[in-house]
Amino acid sequence: MSVLADNSEREPAGARGGDFSARAEPYRRELLAHCYRMTGSLHDAEDLVQETLLRAWKSYDRFEGKSSLRTWLHRIATNTCLSALEGRQRRPLPTGLGAPSSDPTADLEERAELPWLQPLPELTDHPADPSVIVGSRESVRLAFVAALQHLSPRQRAVLLLRDVLQWKSAEVADAIGASTIAVNSLLQRARSQLQAVRPSAEDRLVAPESPEAQDLLARYIAAFETYDIDRLVELFTAEAIWEMPPYVGWYQGPQAIITLIHQQCPAQSPGDLRLLPLIANGQPAAAMYLRSGDLHLPFQLHVLDMSADRVSHVVAFLDGTLFPRFGLPASL
Repeated sequence: MSVLADNSEREPAGARGGDFSARAEPYRRELLAHCYRMTGSLHDAEDLVQETLLRAWKSYDRFEGKSSLRTWLHRIATNTCLSALEGRQRRPLPTGLGAPSSDPTADLEERAELPWLQPLPELTDHPADPSVIVGSRESVRLAFVAALQHLSPRQRAVLLLRDVLQWKSAEVADAIGASTIAVNSLLQRARSQLQAVRPSAEDRLVAPESPEAQDLLARYIAAFETYDIDRLVELFTAEAIWEMPPYVGWYQGPQAIITLIHQQCPAQSPGDLRLLPLIANGQPAAAMYLRSGDLHLPFQLHVLDMSADRVSHVVAFLDGTLFPRFGLPASL
């Protein structure tokens, strides 16, 4: 993920009198991604970016230009996130709760009070640089952000600053008020814990705009829109996982997934569901709308792990408040 390293030059002293808003705005998207990695919440990340920019604006007259503006803003964002995370629960997915896979014929158990992990819209604004796109997407993949939730907030901060933003240990230590020795210790433990919980198959995922991913996503969408659910069997890997927060169960294997959909999906016939393709967390995704009278209303937002020819994981978020944040229509 070294493509996200800060290679910009330090601020020239004479450049600091410019308009803060104009100079800070280009960094808003990557600050949002950073706050999202730290918190696992799109809603919280948006609020924390606003708080970061407010704090930076208030102290801008004291910015000495010893580092780039980008580094300075990430430092403020990191400490803003650390303060916000004090005493908060981690944001899991159902697979991260530690329970075994569920019986697809059993009743669903909803836990709306849990602070669930949320998806992230596509934030890439460097279309001319494929390496930046790849690096940015790898750092916000849903599995990676879910794995970060197993770390303490300070471990998350150290790992993200060192391994994603490519800061030096001394820079991280100065940013979070710790010694270099403490930073290196936190980083070692964070890397070890992350390795233990991060899926090994993640590196084999295909880019969402690749022909393979687009074809597979089109077939996935067609199966739901025609309500030919049994066709989904051929699209999933043998060990595929389906989960749908705020329900705590998760389901493994194509037959279990198909049984679950037949048992629990309120759609019953072709045309009941409509899906719009999109990108979330740098992965293929789809917004699912459910028929309600003459309209189709927001129902689920699916984020998919795809290899070249199969779907290996689906997280179906049942949260209608996410749709406007993805720029999606309120109805179809």
